[in-house]
Amino acid sequence: MAAVTAVAGGDFFDDDVTPGAVTNCVLWQADVSRPREAAPPVDDPSWNRKRLLDYHSEFVTLKTRSMEQALTQLKLTLLVNNRQRGTARRGLIVSGPPGAGKSTTLMELGRSFELSERRRRPDHEGDMPVAFASIPPTYTPKSLVQVLARFACIPVHDRMTENTITNAVCHVLCERRTRLVFIDDVHLLNTRTRPGADTSDQVKMLAERVPATFVLAGVDVENSPLLTGPRGAQLAARCKILRTPPLLNSTPEQKASWRALLGDMELSLRLARHRTGTLERHADYIHRLTGGVMSSLSHLIREAAIRSVLDGSTAITKQQLSQVVLDIQATNAARAGRRQRRNG
Repeated sequence: MAAVTAVAGGDFFDDDVTPGAVTNCVLWQADVSRPREAAPPVDDPSWNRKRLLDYHSEFVTLKTRSMEQALTQLKLTLLVNNRQRGTARRGLIVSGPPGAGKSTTLMELGRSFELSERRRRPDHEGDMPVAFASIPPTYTPKSLVQVLARFACIPVHDRMTENTITNAVCHVLCERRTRLVFIDDVHLLNTRTRPGADTSDQVKMLAERVPATFVLAGVDVENSPLLTGPRGAQLAARCKILRTPPLLNSTPEQKASWRALLGDMELSLRLARHRTGTLERHADYIHRLTGGVMSSLSHLIREAAIRSVLDGSTAITKQQLSQVVLDIQATNAARAGRRQRRNG
């Protein structure tokens, strides 16, 4: 059964937008420090319209089976690398289709590890156990280390050379005891081009100079140019692939898992007139709408809940679900499924 964690939010009509948790290490560590507490029960008098809107906007973090498997693999890889004196440390690649929860998985893995390190080293307040970066769309080796420098709050300017920034990043990550480095969107790296090959070499060099475990993530990485050619062979020899596929709904086991996930989501709703069991009763319909893709499922339930708050019904119904316009990927997949059922 999937576990869910309720996250309380701020004011819905605030002028200030909540900053991204991985923009830099200060914001990231502040986000990790924010306690995750169960939301008050639905009949608590503190619930008002604004708070309901805000709560269902942020809603819950879903811990799926693939996320739990990734956490187990990360723990094992960290232990394998713990006393590794060479440079060929083991790494992980989180791969899956768009919207399957790869970036969420990275953040949950990072949060779990960061909290673990804080408990283990309470006297090391200046440490930065986790670092994040995303491959820039117009990537170069220099732009990649600039992203890492921004996360580590290292001041950089355009006149600084790639080598200078790289040395500064490696120095700070080593000095602040960074043991886990996440690099997202690696599917963008086309090693058949000169910038892609050079940036891939930069990733390999960072993994050799910084005594940390590197976790990469991207869309269908195993089929991307990243793992092709000699450079790709080196990376493939050091990393294992962890898939984050959409949740299926065909076999009895898959159906049970899907309904358990919907049941846990339903327990986290704070809608006064919602009838328990509604989401599970419409489990097949919800799967047809979302294709089992986590981002589409989250959007569907959050928007349906918000619609019910706005119209005063405070209950999710099949009609509410049918009114939600989902992302293009989910919409096209649902249309294809309907055509297939008609033709079948």
